[in-house]
Amino acid sequence: MKPGFYHGRRTAWGQPGGAGLCLALLLLALHSVQGQNVAASKHNLSSGGMGSARSSTESEICAFCHTAHLRPSQAPQWSLMSQGKTYVPYRSSTTKAVIGQPTGSSKLCLSCHDGTIAMGMASGMSRKHVAPSEFHGGLGNLPPGPARLGTDLSDDHPISFVYDSALAVANGQLRHPSTLVGPVRLDDQGQLQCTSCHDPHSDRFGKFLVQNNTASALCNACHDQKYWRSASHATSGQTWNGVLPNPWPHTTENTVQANGCENCHRPHGAGTRQRLLNYPGEESNCFPCHNGNGARKNIQSEFNKPSTHPVLDSLGIHDPAENLVNPSRHVECEDCHNPHASQGQGAAAPRASGALAGVRGVNAAGTAVLPLVNEYELCFRCHADSLTRGTARVNRQFVQTNTRLAFQPSNASYHPVETSGKSPVAPSLIAPWLASSVMYCTDCHNNNSGPGAGGAGPKGPHGSAYAPLLERRLELTDFQVESPSAYALCYKCHSRTSLLNDESFARHKLHVVDQKAACTTCHDPHGVQKNPYLINFNTTYVRASSRGPINYTSTGNRSGTCSLVCHGKDHSPASYYPGMPPKL
Repeated sequence: MKPGFYHGRRTAWGQPGGAGLCLALLLLALHSVQGQNVAASKHNLSSGGMGSARSSTESEICAFCHTAHLRPSQAPQWSLMSQGKTYVPYRSSTTKAVIGQPTGSSKLCLSCHDGTIAMGMASGMSRKHVAPSEFHGGLGNLPPGPARLGTDLSDDHPISFVYDSALAVANGQLRHPSTLVGPVRLDDQGQLQCTSCHDPHSDRFGKFLVQNNTASALCNACHDQKYWRSASHATSGQTWNGVLPNPWPHTTENTVQANGCENCHRPHGAGTRQRLLNYPGEESNCFPCHNGNGARKNIQSEFNKPSTHPVLDSLGIHDPAENLVNPSRHVECEDCHNPHASQGQGAAAPRASGALAGVRGVNAAGTAVLPLVNEYELCFRCHADSLTRGTARVNRQFVQTNTRLAFQPSNASYHPVETSGKSPVAPSLIAPWLASSVMYCTDCHNNNSGPGAGGAGPKGPHGSAYAPLLERRLELTDFQVESPSAYALCYKCHSRTSLLNDESFARHKLHVVDQKAACTTCHDPHGVQKNPYLINFNTTYVRASSRGPINYTSTGNRSGTCSLVCHGKDHSPASYYPGMPPKL
């Protein structure tokens, strides 16, 4: 029989439970299966110990935890005095386990590690117990530090819960308990305990772990996280450049891959109690790497720009179990990125790139999807059917702030986010854009210093100098001097030369250059249900004509009539057509 196992299952502390445990077996317990001696570890509290927590009088090693003869005793012949304590267990909106008070070996571990009982308060020692004054430095209880957990265990990995097949099925991302036949094991009651991860008799792997946790091998013994195997956080060999803050302050690993789960999570003393994240603020768990000192691009700095997805404005609100469309209004990194799935695979519009892998979305029909397939499905979560999606930046004749409805292919016109546009001819488009092209929301809403704008910054709608999170400048008000920069966003895809030569519309130059009307005074860039060519007038500058309400009517290819008053000019109506004279 292997030392430390009983009928194939580890018991409370790896020894058979029984009333007459002899000294020989206690001595055998000094060695782990791997052969590491407990005498050389911090758990040696005797006078021969090498740690700061050690007795100045007691030479026995096992006696600080075990007794051979005292009765009654809790297996495995536990000798520490017990006090009735109530612990605060781990709680989470997503956990499926029933987590109560510590039991079994976990209760025994906590008799020292909760810090409430002096380490020498053992009932089986030759002199009853070792007083605090008999410890070096007068040390009695376990000193403050990572090993002292206290009685509030809500910031620690859950323990003392039944881990059975029903839990594995309910959770959906846990391995079946029958697979736990290696170093990580359940106790004889089928519960996960401290000893599932820690071997008190061996510190071979550090922190008394039962196995090396490089690349989260220990975590993955139980957790079978969906998408994880191909995720960047599981595969990247990226290192830290040494500029503070240290992204991995509680590990000894030096790459993203080697740190694995611990890039973001901390199993004991976590900053965010639910889900055991390193820091309290959600984005604070991303920034230590994504500030340019770990990951190649500095995303953190993007959130200091004038227009951002405001991740810094909320704390502790994001919850994986929240209402998909109408949660408390907020945005966090985790709302757009799944850190267990995100990776660097590219894609073509409208398909979502690997950066959005494993994220929930809302499709064009308004149905929740997991995972999303198209990039716009992520945007629709907040900018479509949400009741708190906000108001329009431009006062429109036809108000539509629901982007899902604005981009519908059944509309008279739309920017081609879901599918190709309506018009077979688009003379102003710049190659490689074609009338049949499909585009991303992020072709317009993006970092103003990223690759799309010709810069070296990161991609994505994190922050921009131009509101609302525009990749390039776009003036939204009239009476601006026309220039390549004033309407740079439009000119990214639409040839300025073509537009001002009136190749698409016979009056572009007159309106934009001479009358200083903004592009958005006539055009609504998302989509318009009733009018072609994205015609949806800005009512700040456009009002009803002398003959009736604001109206636009298409009369054929590049031809139409407008009935309205704009800049004091009464079009009642005014017609345009190809080849018409340059002035009205």
